[in-house]
Amino acid sequence: MLVTSILLIGLYFLALEIQYRDRPGNKLVATVGQWHLQEQELNHYRLVGEMELINRTANLEIMVPQIEAEVKLLSGGSLMGVTTQTQVVSHHPDETARPDNYWFAYIVKVGKRTTLEVQIDIHGADLSQLKTAWVQVHYLTYGPQGRIPKTRHVIVPFQFPDPAESKNWRSTPTAEVLPIRTHLLTELDTPAEVVRRYVSPHAKPGDVVTIGESPIAIMQGRFRDPQETKPGWAAKRLCYLFLPTSSLATACGLQALIDLVGPLRVLAAFLVGAIAKVFGKPGVFYQLAGEQARLIDDVTGTLPPYDQFIVLGPENPQQVVDVIQQETGLSAAIVDVNDLGAVKVLAASPNVAVQMLQQALKKNPAGNADEQTPVVLIRPL
Repeated sequence: MLVTSILLIGLYFLALEIQYRDRPGNKLVATVGQWHLQEQELNHYRLVGEMELINRTANLEIMVPQIEAEVKLLSGGSLMGVTTQTQVVSHHPDETARPDNYWFAYIVKVGKRTTLEVQIDIHGADLSQLKTAWVQVHYLTYGPQGRIPKTRHVIVPFQFPDPAESKNWRSTPTAEVLPIRTHLLTELDTPAEVVRRYVSPHAKPGDVVTIGESPIAIMQGRFRDPQETKPGWAAKRLCYLFLPTSSLATACGLQALIDLVGPLRVLAAFLVGAIAKVFGKPGVFYQLAGEQARLIDDVTGTLPPYDQFIVLGPENPQQVVDVIQQETGLSAAIVDVNDLGAVKVLAASPNVAVQMLQQALKKNPAGNADEQTPVVLIRPL
């Protein structure tokens, strides 16, 4: 009788755990929204963003009791004397905003959304050297899983170079190449718009435009804050076994891969890769773990402020290339290039000669430092 009771209690708690794990969790998200400079004077900028909170959680309402915004400025000069003031104004469909802008706890119902406006005032004697605003919208979600703090990062550029300034053509054995300077690319951009703005003025029929894989991923919003990455058992242990220069040599970097492809695939790839390495065949881990294993850039791997994030590889690169060609008429390719002469073409238009691209990009004309030339125009000889 006692054994039966213990078994029944055990089965009860097992069923309780299974139903808990099957719950939808908390999938309330903040969108990047639309941002613009409402005012841009020498001593005053007013940046305004309109964002949405969307509840994608199945069958569960999620509350948002707190929300606030902060901004970090990136500049070509000193920020001494520059001040910022931020406020968040609610635009709920069924509630009127308070005159004091106090954010009262709001319930976002299943499948519904609400709108908010972020207002940022920047004051200083001379703001002409400001380059970028890194906006962090911190919001607290509250539901069956408790209080879960989240942050939505939005990068807003202030400076946009003149496309005509890019004119430093370089010769290679197979093509002429032109590194093209752009503004700091963000999630507010699309690849086709960037090509149309900066490349089309220089392009001729037969040219090929290449874009680095990290800028594409950034425009897709595929960058993660390490503070919101929760390394698990496997990531904390296996990361020590990668070379120190690898983006998988930190618990958060490796966890980013695990979150993408799953722990079983990473563990299996590691075990098989380790055995293959003993028999003199390196690189098997990356073959089995998938393309993302090679493409992840850990913290410090990209330009500020993305040096504070883990940047994943791009999603559906062939689709991105196809859209660029459809919308601009230019053949395109997404590439991963480094200063060691390694060139990997992730995706390319059907008429592009991959070998020609590899030769043209071998000296990495886009650079890996702060050149801010993520786009290269190639004119085959």
